[in-house]
Amino acid sequence: MITAAEVARIDAIADVATDVLMESAGLAVAIQAAGMGATYGSRVVVLAGVGNNGGDGFVAARHLKERGVDVVVHCLAFPKGEPLVHRSMGVRAARAGVPIEPLGEPVPADLVIDALFGVGFHGTLPEVVEPWLEHLAPVLAVDVPSGLDATTGEVEGGAFRAAHTVTFHALKTGMLVGAGPEHCGVVSVADIGLAGELAEWLLCEDGDAAVPARPRAAHKWSAGSVAVVGGSPGMVGAAVLTGSAALSFGAGAVRVLVPGALRSEAASMTPSLMTEGVGSATAHDDSDAVLAAAGRFDVLVVGPGMGVSNAVEGVVTGWDRALVIDADALRSVTPDLLWERTGPTVITPHAGEFEALAGEPATPAAAARLAERTGVVVVLKGSPTFVMGAEAWVVTSGGPELATIGTGDVLAGMVAALIARGADPEVAARSAAHRHGRAAAALAATGTVTAGHLADEIRRFAW
Repeated sequence: MITAAEVARIDAIADVATDVLMESAGLAVAIQAAGMGATYGSRVVVLAGVGNNGGDGFVAARHLKERGVDVVVHCLAFPKGEPLVHRSMGVRAARAGVPIEPLGEPVPADLVIDALFGVGFHGTLPEVVEPWLEHLAPVLAVDVPSGLDATTGEVEGGAFRAAHTVTFHALKTGMLVGAGPEHCGVVSVADIGLAGELAEWLLCEDGDAAVPARPRAAHKWSAGSVAVVGGSPGMVGAAVLTGSAALSFGAGAVRVLVPGALRSEAASMTPSLMTEGVGSATAHDDSDAVLAAAGRFDVLVVGPGMGVSNAVEGVVTGWDRALVIDADALRSVTPDLLWERTGPTVITPHAGEFEALAGEPATPAAAARLAERTGVVVVLKGSPTFVMGAEAWVVTSGGPELATIGTGDVLAGMVAALIARGADPEVAARSAAHRHGRAAAALAATGTVTAGHLADEIRRFAW
């Protein structure tokens, strides 16, 4: 994932001629247009700007014309910039029989190709473009939908809402944040011969979501053990969900530590989990008791359904092994307290929890700063999810199907299970987040996603 500034740097050092890059880009757009129904006799309108995007549009128009598509270019002005390159693309399109007209008012079309502005766009679109934003035909965007900031995902005024975007060389950061996902549609990346980028974020794919194997001679304690501290009146299920998820995701032994009076309720929810009551009847208020009950376990999760607790600070400072801090426990920690941790630590805040903890809006850059300041791995949950530690990763596998109560509790259990199984905490965080999204998508294909079903579904993605 790269920014607009990085695109400009790559272009400046490229050892491939501009006309070659433009030919490759335009051909990729034409191929995608054909896949969207631009065939013999269909009507395609290419909106061309005055820069490289416009040149790409002329190339695409020429290729479509050669395959019998009824294509016309509506341009803001004849291309400028490097005259011999840009002008030749327009001339070649015209010589191939492509009509070239001023932008003007919208005209009927089966497909609109937006080749007006590229990744360097800032501000608002010219007034003459605005009527085209309401065109009823599907839009194919070239590199980035015009009107969208390719770095921040912000839109000032208006922007095209593409059905598909063909972007070049690498995804742009603005495609995944802000209004980017709503405006880009389906995104495909075309290799046009550029190289040498410095990624802002790394995109987590299946090959990046590694999980440890279980040794042949493993037993329930050597396979990895997880203790979950959580639960309060009316919220016992959150802690049980986290424990169930840890067990489903490969931990050999899991114990859920709930307030004393709630143990029977927790135990009745699933026979697979060990349960223990600690502290007072309805709240965790004794960190020493919690630490003693969790003593033999490899990883501790603190927070799911916990409510307000006086034990969190003592648990965070007293537990010297791997710790996952989630949900309510995040309200009881500070960056300084996290910095004092001696064991590996992963925190899993959503945007509101992050802002309360970090004291600034929940952005990828802010998450990276918090990770650097405290030494913990920050899993900033959302769509997409960002995992910030020594490296900066973005996870796009999850979607709106995860917007339901309890799914975050499941993720916390998955992270803990992978750490208990032997994964590096940072790898565990991104692998769990990616597989969490994959499992949710699989469930969404058959019906509504609930946290209970998700805690069971993740078994298929645990190995």
